[in-house]
Formats: sequence, structure tokens, C-alpha cells
Amino acid sequence: MQQAVMCRCTPREPPVSTPYPEPAPDYADPDAPPVLVEPEIRRLDGAVREASVPALARPVTYGSLADLPFENAAAAPDAVVLSRKTADGEWTDVTAEQFAAQVHSVAKGLIGEGLVPGDRIAIMARTTYEWTLLDFAAWAAGLVTVPVYPTSSVFQTRWILQDSGAVALVTETMGQAAAVGPERDRLPDLQHIWVMEKGHLDRLAELGDQHTADAEVDIRRGMLVPDTLATLIYTSGTTGRPKGCALTHGNFFTEVDNAIELLYPVFKSDTEDLSVLLFLPMSHVFGRMVAVACVRARVRLGHAPSLKADQLLPDLAAFRPTCLLAIPYMLEKIFNSARAKAESGGRVGAFDRAVNTAVRYGEAVEAHKTGTGNGPAATVRAARTFYDPLVYRRLRNAMGGRVRHAICGGSPLGRRLAAFYLGAGIEIYEGYGLTETTGATTVTPPLKPRLGTVGWPLPGTKIRIAADGEILVAGEHVLRGYWDPAAGGVVPATPDGWLATGDIGELDDEGYLTITGRKKEMIITAGGKSVAPAPLENWLRSHPLISQCIVLGDARPYVSALITLDVDGLTHWRQMNGKHPVPPELLIGDEELNGVLQRAVDEANKLVSRPESIRRFAVLPRDFTEADGHLTPSMKLRREAILRDFAKEVEGLYPEVT
Repeated sequence: MQQAVMCRCTPREPPVSTPYPEPAPDYADPDAPPVLVEPEIRRLDGAVREASVPALARPVTYGSLADLPFENAAAAPDAVVLSRKTADGEWTDVTAEQFAAQVHSVAKGLIGEGLVPGDRIAIMARTTYEWTLLDFAAWAAGLVTVPVYPTSSVFQTRWILQDSGAVALVTETMGQAAAVGPERDRLPDLQHIWVMEKGHLDRLAELGDQHTADAEVDIRRGMLVPDTLATLIYTSGTTGRPKGCALTHGNFFTEVDNAIELLYPVFKSDTEDLSVLLFLPMSHVFGRMVAVACVRARVRLGHAPSLKADQLLPDLAAFRPTCLLAIPYMLEKIFNSARAKAESGGRVGAFDRAVNTAVRYGEAVEAHKTGTGNGPAATVRAARTFYDPLVYRRLRNAMGGRVRHAICGGSPLGRRLAAFYLGAGIEIYEGYGLTETTGATTVTPPLKPRLGTVGWPLPGTKIRIAADGEILVAGEHVLRGYWDPAAGGVVPATPDGWLATGDIGELDDEGYLTITGRKKEMIITAGGKSVAPAPLENWLRSHPLISQCIVLGDARPYVSALITLDVDGLTHWRQMNGKHPVPPELLIGDEELNGVLQRAVDEANKLVSRPESIRRFAVLPRDFTEADGHLTPSMKLRREAILRDFAKEVEGLYPEVT
């Protein structure tokens, strides 16, 4: 039976063509409740090879993202669209009218400084209010924004500035600006460096108000159309030099408009003031896309610059979001931390019973929504009510107390953990996507969730599985091309309309996608066995004692793994087992610790066949970090760097070969 996706949409302009044109869908009344629209499933040799979902929002045929602040100000000037954290740590609301005025002033300042339409302006900062302000101001001035991770090395920063031809750079700190200073001779296009902490954005706004006519911004905005380049986002470069993904205003409109309609509990409510606190990097397309969606839907948006618990938890408590953006690693650590706290307080038995109850409740809710069950039984509902104040409410309170939804991407979360959060009162919408797809290209449909998958194609998207298992994507949210200054600009990335993602996956009979690994990361053992490392790595990474794991064995006689330890989990384990406080590296070789890790590996091996199972593992004395070059800013493993830096440990896993 084919499944469906809900439709709750706002009429726009007539749809545009896709690689396989189809009749325009009948768009629903925007005031009508969500309904289901069946996706199209295509099979080949009995297997599902393609799934497509019609768009829920009519494509935008005029204007640009630069118009959004001004449209909001005209439609609802007093609506609170953002909240800004002040220097004293307090949150101040920003209305649509106030935000539009700030965007207008900064845009005039950029114009006054001589930046012309199409110029690239790079932004190097953590997740802050100023990031979103500058994004929209640059667009209003007709510019193209270029994100640079604040953790980027000088070489990485120089490469992005050189390749993009950025004429201006805005940094958060003086240290970031100073690091670029010695590279100025290699950056002939770079004419301006402005620093947020020095008040340069305020100064730009003042100069703009004094010296640039209001009409200049209107003229610049009027020049923009959906096909105009909006941003160059450089890939994290796990396997080589980063490439600039050229995303248009139309790419963003297609992405966010359909996401808003699909994820209506996050973006639409007649009874609750919705809000999202961003703390994932704005330099990543995931954070950018959700920021634009919040402005588009007038959902109150806040920014938290740090992921450190001692800084993030107070922000969550003060801002009190209704939805969070997360990666599985974060949700796993929140769960593990809660369990460790329960164990320290002698309540681990009750906690585990609460977890089992939440999982049963979540799975029953899923079964009811998919038409395969009647919902949670009375006994499960009663048990959930009992455990809510003891466990679930405390978990929600740690996230601010109002969180009901989370959008999660980056890697698979896992069915059991997703069911737990659903049972605990936080529904997880898993998604999958790339920079090249302007963020999500599949998302969990709220009315038909399937735990353990990354959902259905985003409305307006087609997903195809190639003969070798690679995931192909088509849709109007897919990039127009990659930036190549030597070729004069943007080089098309999808000449046949399909983007090859490099990921391996499967579509089930109802069109839900499951990611099984990366094409380039597939391991082929000396015996010819193909092994996808991702399922093993994801399972082990969810263990409270394990921070990171890399599975290896290419051209080797068997599969092995390198494991790093989670400091918080290790501290808790040591306390619970009467171990003396010692640095983590001194615990390596501890028989009891190795026994726990071996049992974790044994459990992970149950996911795969014996030839695919991990035969040996080594525990490393330090964690993988971005600073050491072992992780990308989005927490993906840089495999080549890890295997190079830990070559001795790798060889030690294969003593019979050496």
C-alpha cells in the first residue's frame, strides 16, 4: 500500500517543471486541516527504485529572500519574529518592523561602502543574531553571502575567500580578523574586513542611514529574482578541497515553503507561540535553512552561540523554545546524561522502566498513525502518566520546558531512541539532505512517521535508488551548480536533472528512505565482502562510554574499529565502579572497561553478518576533534586524516599481516 504526505499549503504561482514533469497538484485551502496525498512509487525488478511526493507549496516566480523582512513588517509589524540576547544575558524581543528597519539600515551601509550587486560577502561567526541580520541585509543589497566556519583554519578561510572572490569579510572577533591579516596579499579581491564585536555592523547601519537613500535598497531588491544566486556554501571537505555550492533564492523558497507546510506542528499553530532556538552552526546549510523558514513563517527565532552545556542550558531555560534543531550525537548524549544522573542517584531501575514505557508508547503512537495499531494501551498510558513527572518532564525541562518537537539530521538517530523521545513528549522529525539540496531532501511526515527511517521525499522531491544503491535526488531545491571562478561562475551540477549524493540507501515498499552508508566509505575486505561502516559506527557511538568510532578493514582480512572514550560517560562509570580518578588514557587496558566495550561491540555485531562484524578494536588515548582535523564542523569523520594519524594503532589491529 502506498503511503501519503499531508498537505497544508498556501497557494502561490503555477508549478515549474521537474526532470519528470507531472500534472500540477490541487493545492489545499490554507485554512483546511492537514490531509494526506499519496506519493508515487516506482518499482524495478520487484524493488522500489523511486519515490516522489508532489509539492505542497506553489513555487515562487518573482522576488527573493530579501523581501521577507519587509513583507513581514507590512503584514504584521508588531509580531515578534526574533529574540536577541543582550550583553547582560537577557533576551529582548525584536518585532517584524524593527527587524526590517535594521536590515534596511545595514543594507544601506553595505551599498554605501561600494559593494555592488553580485559581490560576495563572507561571514565568519558563531550562531548569533547578527548572522541572520547580516544575511538578510546582504540579500537586500543584492549581495551573495559566503559562510565561513569560525573554527576554520587560516588555510581553509583563505581558500574560501580566494575561490569565492569575496570583496568583504565580516568576522565575529578581532582574533578571526587578525588571523586573515597576513593572508591579505593573497586575497586581491578582499577590500573590507568588519568585526562584529567592534560594533562595525552598528557603524555600517549609521553610515547607511546618513549617506544612502532608501530607494537604493528598493532598487537592489527589485533586481533580484528566484534564479538569482543567494549564497555560496562550501562543503566541509571530508575527502578533499571544499567546493562552493551555488544556491539560489528559488532553491531556498522551494525548500522552506514545502518544509513549512510539511512540518506544520513546528511552524504553524493557532493556540501556541512557536519558537526555535538555533545552536547548530549558521555556517551549515541546516541552520541557515531553518533560520530562513522561521523568518518566512514568522516563528520566533533565537540564536545560541555555544554548544557547551554550561552555556546552552541557561539559554534554553531563558528562551524556552518549542522546537530544537539537533544532530543524533546531541540527543544521544542528553539521554545518556539523564541515565547517568539517575544511576548516580540510585534510580536507574526506575529510569530504565520509564524508558521502556516511553518506547512502547512511542511505537504504539507510530502504529496508530500508520494504520497498523490502535494506539497506546490503557496500561501503557497509565504508566506514562506515572513516569512523566519523574523522568520525562525533567528531560523536557532541561531543554527549556516547552520543547515538543525536534528536527534531527546528520546521521540516523535509531528507532528505539526516536521512540523514547516520542513517548517522552518530544516528537523527532528526522531528515536527510546535503548542502547541495539546500538542507533536507527527505523528512519524517508528521501524520505518517516511521521510526528509524529518514522519512519520505520532501514535497516537490523525487528520490531514486541507482543500480549500485546510490541515492539520486531531483527537485527545485537542488543546487544549480558548483562555483568555479576559472570557468566564469557556476558550473551545472545536474545535467540530467538528478544529483548523485554519494550516499547509499534503500526505499521500502511505502517510500520511506533508510541511509545505509557512504558510497566512498564502503569497505571491501580482502575476502571481497562489502561492508557499510555507518550502522556499526552509529550504534557504538550511542553507547554512554563511547564518543566516536571508526570502522575499518578495506583490503584487510577482517573488520576492526578504533574507539574513543566519552569523558563524561567515563567519569560516571569510574565513579560507579570505584575507580580512582585518573586521566582517561591511563584507563586504557583496564580489563573491566575493556569488558564493557567488548559487550558493546558484541551487541553492535548483531546488526550484521559474521563477515561484516568487528573482530578487533583499539581504544585511542584521545578523542577525535575538529581542531585536530579528525572531524568536520558538522561532526563527520575525516577518515583519511584519522587513518593517517593513527596508522600505528591500525596496524596493531592486524598483527598477523605485519
